[in-house]
Amino acid sequence: MHKQGISEKRFWFQRLSKTSLRALHILGIVGIGGGILLSVDKTQWLNYWYLAMTTGCILMLWEIVRDWRWLIQLKGVLTLVKVGLLGLFVPLANFKPELLIAILFLSVIVSHGPAGLRHYSIVHRRQIDSKKEIKG
Repeated sequence: MHKQGISEKRFWFQRLSKTSLRALHILGIVGIGGGILLSVDKTQWLNYWYLAMTTGCILMLWEIVRDWRWLIQLKGVLTLVKVGLLGLFVPLANFKPELLIAILFLSVIVSHGPAGLRHYSIVHRRQIDSKKEIKG
């Protein structure tokens, strides 16, 4: 905490805020996943879509504002690939389940992969550490 130059109160506020956003994002993804994988009518899971997209955009913006290098680290690049795969939901509507599964696999790699993988810079061709990271 002190290395980051923020107070303990601010640290905990940021940590709990990010954790809450992630929890809401996962809830949205679960709702979307159930709807797509079980072929449920879109009207039944559309609110989950809005929740996942809103929280996902906020989490991406959080990372970019915190440190722009997130965009060139593998965790940022793979997140942008996931957004690209989401964009294929319209032209490849018959492949939504497969696209969703690919997105989920990429999410696990980004979230649970080793730091050397997540922090690998595609520009520098080596691991670069982020600054001011608040886990959550």
